[in-house]
Amino acid sequence: MSTTGYSDWAVDLANVTAVYPLPGWEVTMTVIGVIFWLGWHVVQFRREDEHLKQAQTFADKEKIAKALDRY
Repeated sequence: MSTTGYSDWAVDLANVTAVYPLPGWEVTMTVIGVIFWLGWHVVQFRREDEHLKQAQTFADKEKIAKALDRY
């Protein structure tokens, strides 16, 4: 499958334009990727915080204290 219209690469590459799809979108895609990455971290932090709060209320504090005193 050719995205450039060239069937043979035996040409002067100085005359060949972009050889990948969506040329000119590099900055936009990078910004979208960084926003997605930061958003994923925010969501992950919130979910982990909720999970840790549930784990704190689930545990029996007396059993934990006994286990820690043993060691």
